[in-house]
Amino acid sequence: MKISVLGAGSWGTAVARLLANKGFDVVMYTISQPQLKVLNEKNENPSYLPGIKLPKSLSYTMDIHCVENTDVIVLAVPTSACRSVLEDLTNCSFVKKPILVNLAKGIENNSLKRVSEICQEVLGDMPFVCLSGPSHAEEVAKDIPTCVTVSSKDMTYAYEIQKLFSTKNFRVYTNKDLVGVELGGALKNIIALAAGISDGLDFGDNTKAALMTRGMYEISKLAIEMGGNPQTFHGLAGMGDLIVTCTSMHSRNRRCGILIGQGLSIEEATKEVGMVVEGIKTTKSAYDLSKKLGVEMPITQKLYGILYEGSDPLEAVKILMTRDSKDEIEEVFFL
Repeated sequence: MKISVLGAGSWGTAVARLLANKGFDVVMYTISQPQLKVLNEKNENPSYLPGIKLPKSLSYTMDIHCVENTDVIVLAVPTSACRSVLEDLTNCSFVKKPILVNLAKGIENNSLKRVSEICQEVLGDMPFVCLSGPSHAEEVAKDIPTCVTVSSKDMTYAYEIQKLFSTKNFRVYTNKDLVGVELGGALKNIIALAAGISDGLDFGDNTKAALMTRGMYEISKLAIEMGGNPQTFHGLAGMGDLIVTCTSMHSRNRRCGILIGQGLSIEEATKEVGMVVEGIKTTKSAYDLSKKLGVEMPITQKLYGILYEGSDPLEAVKILMTRDSKDEIEEVFFL
């Protein structure tokens, strides 16, 4: 079994390590010559997973053609880079049609497409599987027990990836709702940013609990409007991922939000985090989708104002708290 992991960040590295430790022939692709040098010399990725030794069987390359004789391609780049990487794959000559497993959690700006839709547009009928759920790379790399879920339009491929990726510490479930799994993973980053801002403003557990609960309600409304299954948001790709991303300091979205709440600019906060903060761009995509589909998303709207219009976080909280009174369950959508 040959597997190519495209992307050498924390999550791509953790998954490459997991698969190499299962005995698969794994190569990890990077676009950075300095990173390639460090990986080859140290069998470690200190910029993203410091202190984690990688299997000696794991190999590294800057040649995208490494995918040409592979069984599985793991797409481990930020959502904003997915289209360009997938377009690079159109220049490759595949010996066989691989399964593409996407790890990115976001919605493309401008097109407002999910990664599966981008893949369909660029690569046609290449088999596609989405992997999502509460899975910080730092913990997976330490073999801390983790559960995720996989989904596909053709569940045959999801079942195959379930078997390939499962270990005694990495339990993989399946979910037939591809739309919901993709959107759950993407949209929870918005609420994690808001939860981080709440922490940065020194608000308490009451505030965060309210944000997470009402946040899940509004992102569920948008996802259901787009065709997602309500039950998905009770599961790993929904509530599970929301909990871990809003509460853990491993979460780059929460950490970025904390810094913004403490008064740093968006640019200063993202620079200090040092990695891509998916929730920033996803907030714009979700805001645009909410306007397009007529879905009320007050938390997302106020976060958009903070990130893109210079709104004051404290003022945004005041407006949210003094909105017109209403019933908690505004409409029946969990059928």
